Amino acid sequence: MKKNQLVQILAERMQASKKQSLEWLDAFTDEITKALRKGEKINITGFGIFKVSDRKAREGVNPRTGEKIQIKASKKPKFTAGKLLKEAVK
Repeated sequence: MKKNQLVQILAERMQASKKQSLEWLDAFTDEITKALRKGEKINITGFGIFKVSDRKAREGVNPRTGEKIQIKASKKPKFTAGKLLKEAVK
């Protein structure tokens, strides 16, 4: 499903315009992004948890040259599905 399809579905369910639904969806994703940027965890009960995961520095291989390289430590967003979401997709 693409963003514009989700906006259409939200507009129908909320009996709102597509513009309002797009604003709501953008606000929702912006707030999740802001919280993750601060290192916060977002728990939507039953749906899942958004959090930042730390990746340690490690050694890797350049696929073009085969040369060993050092990969720096980094952070990445992580989503863990909640119980209700897991049960819904069984």
